[in-house]
Amino acid sequence: MKSITTKHDSLQPVADTAVYLFDDWFDPIEAAVRDRVRGFIQAMIEGELDEKLQRPRYGRLTKPSSGANDGRAAVVGHRHGHRSRSLTGTFGRIALEMPRARLVGPDGETSEWKSKVLRAYQRRTLAADALIASAYLAGTNTRRVRRALKALFAEGVGKDVVSRVWRKVKSDWEAWNARSLAEEPIVRLILDGTVVRVRLDRKATAISLLVVIGVRADGQKVLLAIKSMGGESTEAWRAVLDDLIKRGLRRPQFLIVDGAAGLEMALAAVWDGVPVQRCTVHKLRNLLAHAPERLRDEVSRCLAEKVFRPGPWRRCRRSGRRRSKKPPPNSHVRRAPS
Repeated sequence: MKSITTKHDSLQPVADTAVYLFDDWFDPIEAAVRDRVRGFIQAMIEGELDEKLQRPRYGRLTKPSSGANDGRAAVVGHRHGHRSRSLTGTFGRIALEMPRARLVGPDGETSEWKSKVLRAYQRRTLAADALIASAYLAGTNTRRVRRALKALFAEGVGKDVVSRVWRKVKSDWEAWNARSLAEEPIVRLILDGTVVRVRLDRKATAISLLVVIGVRADGQKVLLAIKSMGGESTEAWRAVLDDLIKRGLRRPQFLIVDGAAGLEMALAAVWDGVPVQRCTVHKLRNLLAHAPERLRDEVSRCLAEKVFRPGPWRRCRRSGRRRSKKPPPNSHVRRAPS
């Protein structure tokens, strides 16, 4: 009788073992990072409850010494176990054990303790919601977002999750567009129109956006409005400016524009007499668009000298010749190495 013996896989040489796709895709770095993140979040929530009860787990409230009082009233309450919750973030999906506690109020009624670090019914971090919304705004529909982010979120993101995140982002966007600007110390405005590519009606297209940036008295810039008005006509800019005034924006001291005719006419009708300056970047782009390629370096240098050079402006040459760079004096003399 013959006995058939087989060698273990570990005894076979590496070259003879067949490696299949996805067999060795376990990443110990990702697993270790998620374990550390889980422990860090768990410690944050436990520390929050310890601070609320003014005592650690399995500890008693320390009685203040005679005459010593830090001004904090003793919180009456007790812990009662944990409950399981899941949280999805840019680090992936992790399982948490949320501590539970009952607090006794001044009226003697008990209530469940609620964490402020991890809110009730929160299943995703704000960074994860922003990533889902950005993938949707980039032109990916709700079903494809799940496949696009599957490597990061595994099976935790479905088309209904994408829809809920988008509704939340839309409501926040509408509230941001209607916020009051009466308390903003805006002294200057930067107005410009830009074209971006988005997905509308299942088709990628380009739309024109009107952007208004305010400059505070301390020099800090703040975004005031982004509107899609279908173009950069006078009526479109007038609607944007009227909306800013309606929200409480005061008359600015200085305006920086891109040079569009519709914008200048709208500004003249709303804020007549306010100094207006042409944006140097737009001016340079227009000059380079009309200049031949061999003169673009000279045009850029001349405009930079006019704008950024201190003192009186230098007159640029109108000839088509390039400026010759004179060699430094005694450049032909070879010096001995030091």
